[in-house]
Amino acid sequence: MAIIVNLDVMLAKRKMQSKELAEKIDITVANLSVLKTGKARAIRFSTLEAICGVLECQPGDILEYVPD
Repeated sequence: MAIIVNLDVMLAKRKMQSKELAEKIDITVANLSVLKTGKARAIRFSTLEAICGVLECQPGDILEYVPD
């Protein structure tokens, strides 16, 4: 089972840089980078909600399930 994080895709569609998103959702650029690269083991719903609010998208636009 693999969860793919498409945060880079959404940032590109919104023409936004990681630094700007990190500032708007009040997390560090380093923590956002961990999420973007798929190395995060978990994500808080509050963080996911904040990302979706800023990027005006749905959680499914950011997270994708790809079966093995």
